[in-house]
Parts: sequence; structure tokens; C-alpha cells
Amino acid sequence: MPVRKYRRETSEISCCLKYLLFASNVILWLAALVVLSVGIWAWSEKDMFRNIARLHFIALDPAFVLIMLGGVAFLLGFLGSVGALRENTCLLAAYAIFLSVLLIAEIGFCALAFVLKDKGWIKDQATEGLKAFIRHYREDADQQNLIDWIQEDWLQCCGIDGPKDWDSNNYFNCSSIAIGSREACGVPFSCCRRRPQEVIKNKQCGYDVRKEGYILGICFAQNLRADIYNQKSKWH
Repeated sequence: MPVRKYRRETSEISCCLKYLLFASNVILWLAALVVLSVGIWAWSEKDMFRNIARLHFIALDPAFVLIMLGGVAFLLGFLGSVGALRENTCLLAAYAIFLSVLLIAEIGFCALAFVLKDKGWIKDQATEGLKAFIRHYREDADQQNLIDWIQEDWLQCCGIDGPKDWDSNNYFNCSSIAIGSREACGVPFSCCRRRPQEVIKNKQCGYDVRKEGYILGICFAQNLRADIYNQKSKWH
């Protein structure tokens, strides 16, 4: 005798909760798709897929960060939206596990940062990453923009320990005068303190400022910010 199959006519979860979870994860999914697309586009523009060896401190590369964040959020949004819409317990279980892993990883990272903050490990890693960015300034547009933003807007600094850090860059090294680099013995424009009511940035304000005869007044707490003037004088 054939077994009769009965179609499930009622949902096992609240309809309101179901569509709320679905809608929120669709939004996350679409946003993640945009972020992932921007990251992949940035890497393709830099031709990084064929030149991975050129990448230094991959975890600090803006395009790679976008790809990783976009990929994780895309997967999370897919599991949540499809699982909620289809009421698929496997997808919803994977969604819950994924969220739990992310939460545990976040808590663990914060705890690790708290434990290691006094030992200087995090500071040393960040310093090495930023020094690598300084060495390869001009070679990667994303990293160049990141360094300029850090120096000009965020930390308001010039180099890591001071303007002399830019001696490690081939373009700003004082020995580059011999090969005709106009930026030799200088610093990027992001080291300059903008004057009041300055509308257009002076991209040449850092030229020659580490040569003898130029004032380089250091301000802020740890000699991080360079206030640069173009008149000739002795060093402070």
C-alpha cells in the first residue's frame, strides 16, 4: 500500500522573524558583494593577481582587506538569507556556527591585544608594516594613499620615528640626488602642516626639507609631525 505524503502547510518558525532575518542578510549580502567587487577590481588594476610577490605585509594591503571582509560577509549573508528563506536547518546551523566562530575570534583577538599591548608585540608588528609601506611608497597607489592618510589626518605624523625614516625610500633618499630624483632629501606632502585657509594642497611642500639650510620644526608629543617651511635657515 503506497505511503501518502503530506505537504507541510505551516512554517516551523515565525513568519515575521523569517523575513526579518532574510531581509537583513540580503542587505548584508549585497553590501558584501560591492565590497568584494571593489577589492577584486583594485587588485586587478594593480595587476596583483600575477604579481603576488610584489605584495608586502598582505594583511595591511587595503585591497586585500576589502577582499577578505567582502568574502566573509558574502558567505555569511548567503547562509543567512537562503537558510531563512528556505527554512533550511543545515544552512541556518552553519550560519549560527559561523557567527559564533566570528564572535569567539573577535573576543580572542581583543583579549590577545590586551595581553600583548604592554609587551610591544603589536606595536612592533604595526611598525614593521608601516616601515615596509614607507620603503615601497610610490610602488602601490593604495598603500601610498594609506600612508598619506595616516600622516596627514589620523596620526598627524611624518614617518614612524621621524622624517629621517623616509631615507629608506629610494625616491626620498638623499643619495637619490645623484640619479636626478626631485624628491631626494625630502618628504611626502602629507608630512606638511597645511596653512590656514589653504584651499589647494601644495604637493611640493616636502621638497628638499631634509637638506641643510631648511627648517624642519618638529611638533606634537613624540616627534611625529613635521611642520615644514620653505625659507632657508639652520636646523633647529
